[in-house]
This record gives sequence, C-alpha cells and structure tokens, in this order.
Amino acid sequence: MKIAIIPARGGSKRIPHKNIKLFCGKPMIAWSIEAARAARIFDHIIVSTDDDNIAKIANKYGAKTPFSRPPHLSDDYTGTAAVVKHALGWVLENLGVVKHVCTIYATAPFLESNDIIDGFKLLTKRECEMTIAVTSFPFPIQRAIKLSMDGAVSMFEPTNFIKRSQDLEPSYHDAGQLYWATTEAVMNDQSAFTPIARAQVLPRHKVQDIDTIEDWTRAELMFMAWHAKTK
Repeated sequence: MKIAIIPARGGSKRIPHKNIKLFCGKPMIAWSIEAARAARIFDHIIVSTDDDNIAKIANKYGAKTPFSRPPHLSDDYTGTAAVVKHALGWVLENLGVVKHVCTIYATAPFLESNDIIDGFKLLTKRECEMTIAVTSFPFPIQRAIKLSMDGAVSMFEPTNFIKRSQDLEPSYHDAGQLYWATTEAVMNDQSAFTPIARAQVLPRHKVQDIDTIEDWTRAELMFMAWHAKTK
C-alpha cells in the first residue's frame, strides 16, 4: 500500500489560517490534495490536523482525516518527521501494511501529479529509502555577504570574490514540497541527509517558501504567470 500524508496544523501565526486561506481561488491545502489525487497512485490520502475547519475542507477535496492530531504534535516546535511517523503509525494499526509513504506539504500549490510520480520512480529505481525534493539556489551561496550592526558589508568567504560563478559548485535547498520514504525509514527516524536518500531536483519556478504575507503575494504572482504560460 502507498499512502500520502499531508501535515496541516491550525496554529499558523505569521499567516493566520495559512493552510486553508484562499490561494488563487482555492484553499491552499486543496492544491496539494488535488495533486495527490491526480497522481492516482495512493491507496489513501491522509491529512494530519488538529483543526476542525482544516479537516472539513480536506474532506471536501477528497482527503481523509481519520484522527485528530494530538496536542503534543501540534505546537510550534514539533517537526514534520514526528507528525508523519504518528500518522503512519495510525495507518499501520488501522488500515494495514504500508510499503511507501509520500509526505506532501499543505503549502505546495506548485506541486503537480507528475512530480509525485517522478519522486516515486526515483525511490524505486534507485533502490534508496528516501527521496527529498530540492531546488538550486539562484545565486552562488559561496558569494554570500553579511552586514555588521552599522551596515558595513563583508563576505562570508572573501576568497570567492574573484572566482567566476560557473567555477563555483552548485548548491541546493529543500524545496518544501514532498518526500518519499519507505515505512522502515519513517518508523526508524531516518534522515534525508544520509546515504540512504536521493535528491529529486525541481526547477526554481516551481518552488516558493510561503511563510510571510510577502511570500504569499510572490507565490500567487508566480503561480498566475506560470499557469498563464502553460495554457
């Protein structure tokens, strides 16, 4: 059995009700649920939430919310891994054997069904235990600068000042979209930053962290431009 788990707690502070706030005409979480459904590879799509309103909207768009996430997993400090492990444990106990798990973020409106399928293919063809979606930094991190208290500028690595961009090693960051893993990897608390994992590289135009109102506005503009181009 393959399942998708979408963590979606109700206590967002910087963007209140972020997971169900309307994004380009739909509740944010709806985009993730619809991408999971369109992939047509999941036996169950589970939303882990502590919020009744999120649960209602998740159900409306075709996901299941068979349990309420406990309070100790719904605070500002609990990581995604613990939430996914709890949800997977519930599924194993109540629905049967699970072989593969896909964690999908509730705030991933750029995610498409083919991204989900590609991640699964990478997991199985490379015979690894986890995959993590990443994207490249748009500017060489080796040329990052820092500011002093009075606004003076200096480089973290001054030796890279004269190096050409093409001579610097490409760098990547977590795309915050999806992870695939075996049940054993999840239940054994395996990290994505180990030899058991492989990277699924996504293009930068499909990745936008959404933590502030500025992020939200930028994401909507990117989303509308992207969809206008693909029509």
